[in-house]
Amino acid sequence: MPRLVPVGEAARTLGVSVDTIRRWDSSGRIKTVRDTSNRRLVPASELDRLRARRPDDLSARNRLAGTVREVRVEGLLAQITIDVQGPARVVALITREAAEELGLREGGPATAIVKATSVMVER
Repeated sequence: MPRLVPVGEAARTLGVSVDTIRRWDSSGRIKTVRDTSNRRLVPASELDRLRARRPDDLSARNRLAGTVREVRVEGLLAQITIDVQGPARVVALITREAAEELGLREGGPATAIVKATSVMVER
């Protein structure tokens, strides 16, 4: 019998919300099963399948490849500065854990993936 994971654990594993798992289930993006109490359970094989996605599977279109200029870690957050093509720089705030998992180091490669409906900056 395949190992089944509660939706909350599946969401944490994939880095998404429980609501996202529910939407994915409704749209067919992920397969779930129901237990005797009608709770959703996610087969571990589905988590493996979704974790194996390549970055190209993301729907974001704006990918800015560059070099890490600075990594500033303070508490639970990390500020990552990436020099991208042209005289431009992207600064992102991510969790300390994410920065460590990605192995971000000054001088190393990184890609900023920008996905937003709008970005407003005014002076």
